[in-house]
Amino acid sequence: MKTVEDILKLGDPRLYEVCEPVKKEELPLVMDWVKDLHEAMEDIRRRYGFGRGIAAPQLGIMKRLFYLNLDKPYIVINPKILHASEEMFELWDDCMSFPNLFVKVKRHQSLTLEYFDENWEKQIWTMEGAISELIQHEYDHLDGVLCTMRAIDEKSFKWRV
Repeated sequence: MKTVEDILKLGDPRLYEVCEPVKKEELPLVMDWVKDLHEAMEDIRRRYGFGRGIAAPQLGIMKRLFYLNLDKPYIVINPKILHASEEMFELWDDCMSFPNLFVKVKRHQSLTLEYFDENWEKQIWTMEGAISELIQHEYDHLDGVLCTMRAIDEKSFKWRV
């Protein structure tokens, strides 16, 4: 079973790597990866009280895959952002790779995402606000970008109390 201890922490060089696309022939592995992602996220929720999504590289799975657990589970394979709004908003972001730190970032208000689901069927999803921010956060992980790298300024960090 995967736990908080299995999540790569800030400073681990793998968190800064660009992930490889999932190949269609790897689809049978995806559900095992998703099980691990789900377990780690549930442990974060129990211990820290947050967690809506987790990216595969956070568990050292260097593939373009992330898992969301919102109103239902979403398995997002090889996502591409097709459109991001010019309108931005600021928020305090958190991350499972540094669960006690908040980082103030700017994110696009809305975006359209293209991806494959767990059945290798192409999906198009347009979202805004909190879900748009979440998608951008997880998508960044696939490109080796952490929210600490998107901080608005040097005062954009605070500890969880």
